[in-house]
Amino acid sequence: MATRSSIAIKTEDGIKSIYCHWDGYVDHNGKILNEFYNTDDKVNALMELGDLSTLGTELGDVHPFDRDFEQPELPLTDTWCMAYGRDRGESGTEARVHTDAQAWVEARAESWCEYFYLWDGQDWIVSNGKKDSSGFPIFDYIEVKILQEIVN
Repeated sequence: MATRSSIAIKTEDGIKSIYCHWDGYVDHNGKILNEFYNTDDKVNALMELGDLSTLGTELGDVHPFDRDFEQPELPLTDTWCMAYGRDRGESGTEARVHTDAQAWVEARAESWCEYFYLWDGQDWIVSNGKKDSSGFPIFDYIEVKILQEIVN
């Protein structure tokens, strides 16, 4: 079963986000984002891939979506992102822009996203979709959530 997530960056126009189908929990996607996508340039390059099947530690290159193939000349590794547009040729997978964090979380929750990762320009913050009394999503730093998972 998939643990869906959305990955986003704060921009002048609002919140720019993509969907990620697999392994959205903090111990996987959260750790990868925190360790490997920790600059504006890296996050923007990730956004350019559009919606993902899987988040990898590297953007990678164009490669077949089906991992059950034999092409020894292709240096495919499990560390590469698997993108619906780039690797499967699907359309309509580009990043979407939302007016604010609340609109983003509400829109992506309709795709059954369980985790919402936001790069604020310096740090990754994460929400599991829970909201405060005013209806705004509650976020915390990824480092805090990773430490909480280690302790628990």
